[in-house]
Amino acid sequence: MSNPLILEPNKPADACVIWLHGLGADRYDFMPVAEALQQSLHTTRFVLPQAPTRAVTINGGYEMPSWYDIKAMTPARAIDQAQLEQSADLVIDLIEAERAKGIDGSRIFIAGFSQGGAVVYHTAFLRYEGPLGGVLALSTYAPTFSDEVVVKASQARTPVLCLHGNHDEVVFNAMGRSAFEYLKGWGVTVTWQEYPMGHEVLPQEIHDIGVWLSEKLV
Repeated sequence: MSNPLILEPNKPADACVIWLHGLGADRYDFMPVAEALQQSLHTTRFVLPQAPTRAVTINGGYEMPSWYDIKAMTPARAIDQAQLEQSADLVIDLIEAERAKGIDGSRIFIAGFSQGGAVVYHTAFLRYEGPLGGVLALSTYAPTFSDEVVVKASQARTPVLCLHGNHDEVVFNAMGRSAFEYLKGWGVTVTWQEYPMGHEVLPQEIHDIGVWLSEKLV
């Protein structure tokens, strides 16, 4: 697995965003977004990890950067759970590496787009129990949220910003809303924002993310 791309801020870092790309993309995919956000977040480091290249069943077994294999699309995503856990382990290692550098857990955020967001959801609410500043969930879903799992009180304190296109043809809007409603049911402080877009990122969305992060990092 490639080393993450690390974007240092202009001033000494006292906060960090760990940002996971989507299926088939790479660690450079959100570099322009991170650079844009750093124009106002002058002390925030961005860590952009790279998913391993592996065969993806729903894409005819074609190999591409993937946080986990997707085996089927219906009725929901059928995924390789072991690979998802490995990806969650990577995120937890990155969180702990930032803590070792002196960044307080309450100023560490984990973000993800599409498949990367699914890993972030799983890590923040079903695996990691330390403090986090928040979760950014972009155009994503939560394949491991179910009535059989429990969100612990420490995890429920992590705020979430869900951002989704109302014309998303890849991860349907309803899939994103389902994750939002699930977290709301556990008492998580979660915000839902929709945009007139498909499976993509808009400038207004980046602006809104910057505002949300700035409010959390006061």
